[in-house]
Amino acid sequence: MHRPRPPAALAAAAALLLTAACSSQGGRQDEADPDVATPALTIALITHQAPGDTFWDIVRGGAEDAAAKSGVTLEYSADPEGARQAVLVQTAVDSGVDGIAVTLAKPDALQGALDAAAEAGIPVVGLNSGIDQWRDAGLMAYYGTDEDLAGEAYGERLNESGAAKALCVVHEQGNVGLEARCAGMAESFGGDTETLYVDGANMPEVKAALTARLQEDRDVDHVAALGAPFALTAADAVADAGSDAAVATFDTNRDLVAAIEEGTVEWAVDQQPYLQGYLAVDGLWLYATNGNVTGGGAEPVLTGPSFVDRENIDEVAAYAESGTR
Repeated sequence: MHRPRPPAALAAAAALLLTAACSSQGGRQDEADPDVATPALTIALITHQAPGDTFWDIVRGGAEDAAAKSGVTLEYSADPEGARQAVLVQTAVDSGVDGIAVTLAKPDALQGALDAAAEAGIPVVGLNSGIDQWRDAGLMAYYGTDEDLAGEAYGERLNESGAAKALCVVHEQGNVGLEARCAGMAESFGGDTETLYVDGANMPEVKAALTARLQEDRDVDHVAALGAPFALTAADAVADAGSDAAVATFDTNRDLVAAIEEGTVEWAVDQQPYLQGYLAVDGLWLYATNGNVTGGGAEPVLTGPSFVDRENIDEVAAYAESGTR
């Protein structure tokens, strides 16, 4: 795996710290000089966020908090289309940022831009999507959930609930993380599964497609949404279709937490998106200032999965109000 060298700022910071550690007589000072500053860094966070998908507000919030804590300038950009996301990565490389955090929903489309980052000596970490691809892509670290494992946990939860047929709703075709969720669910679920592809950028179309499918197939007793906004739309579609299907999802937001409290959504598999954004920025900062590589450069740093349901919703709701869950 290619591992980029720490930026030149690391050497400068080390020299400053060495100078501060010694007194004018050459002895070591007992306390660090509070005036010695860590190097100023600019980090680019580039995701595949689609317009209106509030999940990414939580990821970005975590990244912004980590950046504020460390005095980092954070530059955020997003595009759900792989080739356009690659252009955003290349733009960050050309601007000479100190680090890049990127989602790998469509890793093949990004590889050329990631290679350019490596050639420029810019460290890159992955988050959220691409747990099976980040090493081959040459990234330094990865922060996220194991989507296969999350899907399997979802399927096992379906078995416990007595479900017989589940409809897995993929809102972005070709997204490796979403596909892994449905595949993992199908692997562990003892009932029947079907995948429905919808255009997540067009929520009215999502609702119409779901409503029509539920009206056509009354055997569907469970709708598996792969994101909080789509779970809320699925609940509306269930009502419009006159279906008895239950709705559960992957991922949360403030409205989804309220839906679990109200009982319109059964539960959610939480990958802690705030933590993903926070750790990605913090990991790059630690590498630049102290040479640390989380996960040893070989293992992902897992942020999930865990379940949010009626048993723990009160605790989660307190954090959801602040936009961190």
